[in-house]
Amino acid sequence: MMDKRNEEVKKQSRVRFIIQILAAAVFNGYIIGFVKGKIFKGNSKGVCVPILNCYSCPGAVGACPIGSLQAVLGGNKHKFSFYVLGFIMLFGILFGRFICGFLCPFGLIQDLLYKIPLRKIKILKRLDKLLRYLKYIILIIFVIFMPILITNKFGIAPPYFCKWLCPAGVLEGAYPLITVNESLRANLGFLFNWKLGVLITIVVAAVFTYRPFCKYLCPLGAMYSLFNKFSFYQMNLDSKKCTNCKLCEEKCKMGVEITKNINSTECIRCGECKNICPNGAISSDFIKA
Repeated sequence: MMDKRNEEVKKQSRVRFIIQILAAAVFNGYIIGFVKGKIFKGNSKGVCVPILNCYSCPGAVGACPIGSLQAVLGGNKHKFSFYVLGFIMLFGILFGRFICGFLCPFGLIQDLLYKIPLRKIKILKRLDKLLRYLKYIILIIFVIFMPILITNKFGIAPPYFCKWLCPAGVLEGAYPLITVNESLRANLGFLFNWKLGVLITIVVAAVFTYRPFCKYLCPLGAMYSLFNKFSFYQMNLDSKKCTNCKLCEEKCKMGVEITKNINSTECIRCGECKNICPNGAISSDFIKA
């Protein structure tokens, strides 16, 4: 029975991995861009994708919602982008953080890094709880307030989160571009080195602790998390079947207290708790009208 359960868990993990790979390929499908070292500028680039995906990635076929939100807020007219906010709300209401667990390429990269067979580090519970608030602080300060308040003499602000903190910018954008363009390599300076340091820090951390960027730093994850309790896609715990064995909580790498709050803001809907439950007490589905 246990062997059958383990095989089912592995099967579901493979399905999720395949979906993650396909999503990364679809959102970054402009292969010619990687070959020529040029950013795709087609009409679809004016449309947001539902994930954190660098606009400057040569293969990116859509715009990052966080980058787009900053660009509008930091423009000389300081308008609020109702389109971007509405786009994020739409996907948040439909899926919540399911997008983080199944569709985000940088989430996939962190998943792969965590598979490296080195001893893992468990963050102290009190410290972990405090660090989880960082992503909301980053959202408020770097994504919203700074583009509005800190501008140049023309009233324009850079996308501060993308410029100083986003690791995807270096990994998905800068590296593929500088690999092909020698002129870009010649102009690298402090900012690139700073962002490279941020990326290296997150990459190393992701080897030893699960998805540190998603847990502590991602502003898009912070926005989607607000919809977890109300999204149409929900995790469900059948209290009649649950024996309180806590296997699900031991399995959950995001540290969700599943028996207390299965649709926690930290749940990325990866489904590992559902797969490991010996009694079939956990399910996930869209809310039926």
